Amino acid sequence: MEILILILKLSAGIGLFLFAMYLLEESLKNLSGRNFKIFLQRISKNALGAVTGGAIVTSILQSSSMVSLMVLAFVGAGVFTMKNAFAIILGANLGTTIDSWLVATIGFKINIEVIAYPSIFIGGLLLILFGKRQSIKYISYFLFGFGLLFIGLSFMKTAMEGQVKNFDFTQYADLPLIAFLVIGFIITLLVQSSSVTMALTLTALHTSAIDFQIAAVIVLGSETGTTIKLMLSGIGGTASKKRVVLGNLLFNIALTGFAFVFLKPILHVITNIFKISNPLIALVTFSSLINLCSILVFLPLLNPFVRFLERFFKDTDATTAAYICNANISETQTSLHLFKLEAAYFLHNSMLINLEQLDIETSWLQSSQDINRINASKKFHVKTLEEKYEFLKLLQGELQLFYIALRSKLKEDDYQELNQFVSSVRSSMYAVKSLKDIKSNISNLVRSSKNIKFKLFIALKNQTESFYKTLNAIIEKHDKYSSNKLHTAYNEIQNQYHVTLDNFYNDAHHSTLAGIDTTTIILFNRELFTSNRAMILAIKDLLLDEKEAEQFEELTV
Repeated sequence: MEILILILKLSAGIGLFLFAMYLLEESLKNLSGRNFKIFLQRISKNALGAVTGGAIVTSILQSSSMVSLMVLAFVGAGVFTMKNAFAIILGANLGTTIDSWLVATIGFKINIEVIAYPSIFIGGLLLILFGKRQSIKYISYFLFGFGLLFIGLSFMKTAMEGQVKNFDFTQYADLPLIAFLVIGFIITLLVQSSSVTMALTLTALHTSAIDFQIAAVIVLGSETGTTIKLMLSGIGGTASKKRVVLGNLLFNIALTGFAFVFLKPILHVITNIFKISNPLIALVTFSSLINLCSILVFLPLLNPFVRFLERFFKDTDATTAAYICNANISETQTSLHLFKLEAAYFLHNSMLINLEQLDIETSWLQSSQDINRINASKKFHVKTLEEKYEFLKLLQGELQLFYIALRSKLKEDDYQELNQFVSSVRSSMYAVKSLKDIKSNISNLVRSSKNIKFKLFIALKNQTESFYKTLNAIIEKHDKYSSNKLHTAYNEIQNQYHVTLDNFYNDAHHSTLAGIDTTTIILFNRELFTSNRAMILAIKDLLLDEKEAEQFEELTV
């Protein structure tokens, strides 16, 4: 029974430590996120600066995973080259060892509660009294996280000390070292934090449950375990992102393998040449030393390593674009035609997302075989709503850049057509964003126990489904009457907006509604109309010629 309690206490310590790391990460990210990103961009103009920047930022944020994910996002956006991305990650691996030094030098040498309890008290007090202010909220998070970090460490320490008294760990000392390498990997894989693995290992080393050599091997295993989070983030990404993920994995495997093979000489240098007798300090020195040496060895090899990685994922070099990625900008008319196809693809997916946001079944929404094939290859339908929205944002960005490049090549007669196509994309995106911005209102209406709210949502949902079927028919049967049909559809949604508002006010007179309920309904009705109107404008700019588009605008005004 006592052993079970100690195991539970150790688990609680790990949980507290993980939560503390989360709070510290969230607080520092939100207090200085933009500044850190700008700092990274400025300092990463050369490999040495990128390593330094990665180390500095990670030593402050204390999360190499967060910095690596930030770098991955920058690579996907084309802000960082692969070379500088790897340099930052190298620096991040070194920077994350600062936390280990803090635990080794303070965590086991002083009364932890002296630091932890006042920090949690002040953090809690500030959160309750001034938590509505963003800056104070995240300062409170930081104080909470700082205190919980040491309380979690204290739990692990006392649990491990109890385990040593009740359990004979020496029977496992004869296991092959590679078994402890796997243990370090598995622990880090499960908790997704090398800092937690280091804290656990330091605790076990402090209580003499394991010796210095075994502790070093466990820490080595954690080096590769941290790559899994980055691998998951790279799935479905661009070729550059996948190459960074692959490169990070290969680098960590190489580092782990090299350090494991030369483990005894490295430990000999630490204990006999550096004369470090304290096993805790020796362990964090080992962690910092192998990461520092990896930078010195690997930094000159970045260029050939990047060239090696460029051989992979060539089939995913294509961007989110489906058509313009194949365009030759010098062939203006072909490029203009491909831009129109891309805008149509964008419009179709915008309609799909909006219907999904309102939980409307979409099997009836017609699309060309090309669009079905493209969405299948890009796995569009299996993406979450948030992922689909991000996909559209990326595609819009690519279309805007292509528009800027193409317009300088076009003759003046073609400007209007191109402008209409890019306007169609902007309107489609606005239609999606209008509904996304009221996601909480939609959820509130769907889950409401008040009939007036729920029935209004169902009525507007049915009206929207009918409206989108009308739009789909106009797109499919595009003819000389399209302008009149769009104008009719516009009048209908405008009339529906006013009728819905009037009916609501009449019904609300006989119902008991809170002020927030009224605001929710009015906002939903307004943004739904705004989204539907933007969708009509998107179709107008895509399908109608210049004269028809002008006439439509005159009628709607």
